Amino acid sequence: MSANLINLLIDATWQTLYMVAVSAALGTVFGLPLGVFLATSQRGELLSRPLINKVLGLVVNAARSVPFIILVVAIIPFTRMVAGTSIGTTAAIVPLTIAAVPFIARLIENAIREVDSGLIEAARAMGATPLQIIRKVLIPEALPSITLGLTLAVVSLIGYSAMVGAVGGEGLGDLGIRYGYQRFMPEVMAIVVVILIVLVQLVQTIGEWFAARVDKRAPKGRGQ
Repeated sequence: MSANLINLLIDATWQTLYMVAVSAALGTVFGLPLGVFLATSQRGELLSRPLINKVLGLVVNAARSVPFIILVVAIIPFTRMVAGTSIGTTAAIVPLTIAAVPFIARLIENAIREVDSGLIEAARAMGATPLQIIRKVLIPEALPSITLGLTLAVVSLIGYSAMVGAVGGEGLGDLGIRYGYQRFMPEVMAIVVVILIVLVQLVQTIGEWFAARVDKRAPKGRGQ
């Protein structure tokens, strides 16, 4: 393989990491509070707002129902308005983030709902406010599940980042299509696939390690 192709692979890998990291961070910034609200705003819950909960739930479900490649094409005008262009790595962050927010929100919601309701009642009995319960009880107790959920989200974003290469998003997906498919270079496609697999394995391993570290219920090994 030529030095030019090696440089292209390195650049494409960094582009993929950039897209995934920024969209995961933005998706978490917006998805975390949305997921917490969805988990605590049904009738009789901490932030009881059943009508808003229902409307937001419908919006989240609708956003998650749209196939990603269709979403990318459908929001091209919005992407162009936000990023100034509809092609390139920075532009790809827009649809990646929009896809990540509802996905992360549902993962956070499910993680919060797994927390023992007895802990909430105990905190209420001690006079804690709803926001205090969320900050000091729900989120800390759900942190291992939240971590695993965010790990799953990042893994999905890696796959999405490869798909967005089909519409000019750059990164490993774009490289695989332009060289591996259009120029009939199967070795490039194989290397792209291997890099994506390695990235997924690294993210999964790190996520599981961190989730185990923050899980207060997990038994500690000897010497810890």
